[in-house]
Amino acid sequence: MDEILQPQQTSTVEYTDDNIRHLSDMEHVRTRPGMYIGRLGDGQLPEDGIYVLLKEVIDNSIDEFKMHAGDRIEITVDEQLRVSVRDYGRGIPQGKMIEAVSVLNTGGKYDSKAFKKSVGLNGVGVKAVNALSSHFEVRSYRDGNVRKATFEKGIITSDVTEPTDDENGTYIYFEPDNTLFLNYKFHDDIIETMLRNYTYLNTGLAIMYNGRRILSRNGLKDLLNDTMTGDGLYPIIHLKGEDIEIAFTHANQYGEEYHSFVNGQHTTQGGTHQSAFKEHIAKTIKEFFNKNFEYTDIRNGLVAAIAINVEEPMFESQTKIKLGSLTMTPGGGVSINKYVGDFIKTEVDNYLHKNQDVSDVMLQKIQESEKERKAMAGVTKLARERAKKANLHNRKLRDCRIHFSDVKNERKEESSIFITEGDSASGSITKSRDVNTQAVFSLRGKPLNSFGLTKKVVYENEEFNLLQAALDIEDGLDTLRYNKVIVATDADVDGMHIRLLIITFFLQFFPELIKKGHVYVLQTPLFRVRNKKTKIKNKQVVAEAQAKDKKKSDFVTIYCYSEEERVNAIEQLGPDPEITRFKGLGEISPEEFVNFIGPDMRLEQVTLHKTDQVQKLLEYYMGKNTMERQNFIIDNLVIEEDRPEEE
Repeated sequence: MDEILQPQQTSTVEYTDDNIRHLSDMEHVRTRPGMYIGRLGDGQLPEDGIYVLLKEVIDNSIDEFKMHAGDRIEITVDEQLRVSVRDYGRGIPQGKMIEAVSVLNTGGKYDSKAFKKSVGLNGVGVKAVNALSSHFEVRSYRDGNVRKATFEKGIITSDVTEPTDDENGTYIYFEPDNTLFLNYKFHDDIIETMLRNYTYLNTGLAIMYNGRRILSRNGLKDLLNDTMTGDGLYPIIHLKGEDIEIAFTHANQYGEEYHSFVNGQHTTQGGTHQSAFKEHIAKTIKEFFNKNFEYTDIRNGLVAAIAINVEEPMFESQTKIKLGSLTMTPGGGVSINKYVGDFIKTEVDNYLHKNQDVSDVMLQKIQESEKERKAMAGVTKLARERAKKANLHNRKLRDCRIHFSDVKNERKEESSIFITEGDSASGSITKSRDVNTQAVFSLRGKPLNSFGLTKKVVYENEEFNLLQAALDIEDGLDTLRYNKVIVATDADVDGMHIRLLIITFFLQFFPELIKKGHVYVLQTPLFRVRNKKTKIKNKQVVAEAQAKDKKKSDFVTIYCYSEEERVNAIEQLGPDPEITRFKGLGEISPEEFVNFIGPDMRLEQVTLHKTDQVQKLLEYYMGKNTMERQNFIIDNLVIEEDRPEEE
């Protein structure tokens, strides 16, 4: 009690006028880039900052197209990671061009008459690109003149105006600042997916990307045709209204799959428009058939896309991946739920009445889903009870504190779960992990080969049942608890087999988990090569090792993920290095493991595309054609002594 009554200690840290700072717009963006573009990243993931920079520039060009000013955009990303975007719209008004690219909260999109349904409404986008680029250039071509300005890290370095014969429009050039975006790289497939989404939503727009032409004539119908990994059970239903477009079909797959967009923005986490679509598509189909179907049976196997245009949309973050708006216009008006619902009720109901062949196939699919669900009813109930009891004392799951489903948590996208084999590997990861964002799920031996089995096995098999419960994906991805599902197995034959069995399980029953980019494979080192610092001739290698080495040991250590990296490491470290071959994750100590699951963690994303022919691959590698695979191995086996000698 006496301790409580004692006066508080006075702070010894001075707090004066000198502590109060004012940052310029560009300084603020560079100091707090996460506020403007989300995560920085290195370009491995679609949400990484370098793609946000590119997108902010393209969005302005797309808005010109929407205003019927310019129907082509030219985009170049060269080997030196320099980016240029040229559109043929109206060009930025030259008198305000400098302010438009360097002063926050400045832009032409506050005037809804000029840009009624734009994505970029907050006057931030291209300014962030300018501030976060080591070099930035803008040109505005208007009526025979071009105004050109260059910037270095947001600071203007030149500004000239001169005559030109070029067409009207805007040119933006930028180089992401490599002191902020460390070791970054643009990935062609991520950029192409982004650009294709733009063309699906803006039919008639031609985008030239590094000389390749990207164009869509049929909007969301093209999107589904290009992205579905299997055939639809009936022709894609494609319907358009004034500010809404939808496309959907059913496929022979489990779960639901959605692509949603607002004003051309890909809302990867959905939002009010996607929720409205899910609700009303099920309600309309149920009422059409006049049967007491469960919504889950109606939507099982549904593959759909929805795009709407909203005046001044409100998103849940600067990265604009989830719509928060409740109404079609700011300050009230028609709700998004009612607008989407009225359109679906009218158009989908009319379509089904006019196309009985389609409605017959749809009915059959729904009835099959209902039949399977009812057959699993008893098993499902028992499995849920087992999973619930197991979760109370679940030794298989070492959970983390922050989850992807924690909507308001700023770190929710960092949440991940490692799926490991055996207690030793899971023990090393558990001791090394960040307990706030990294969970660990331990498998017991090899999981069951689930190819060709029904979803009943998910509930009958304890491993699958507990994994499904840990991820919380029984009813879809809306409740997914981890942004990254990371398969962490040994780099040997058994580890590869377990990896394939887990991915097969996801492909069979939760393909959307892979299609939405949530599944990864952890890359762990095969070798540790080290040598004493005193023996190393390469001073740079020693200096880099000393800077990283907190314990100041006598050794320089290089971890190698391939044979090529091992050879290079030996060359760098000089004579007689100590080489350790890691046979499994359990052999790597927790002290070392922290290097492999930290900020520099190497992950390989599992992707799924239409051209992958997944069903054929699964049938061949995971099917019952054992002899066919055995003969293939025998015919293609290379014995070490048969290999040609290296020169």
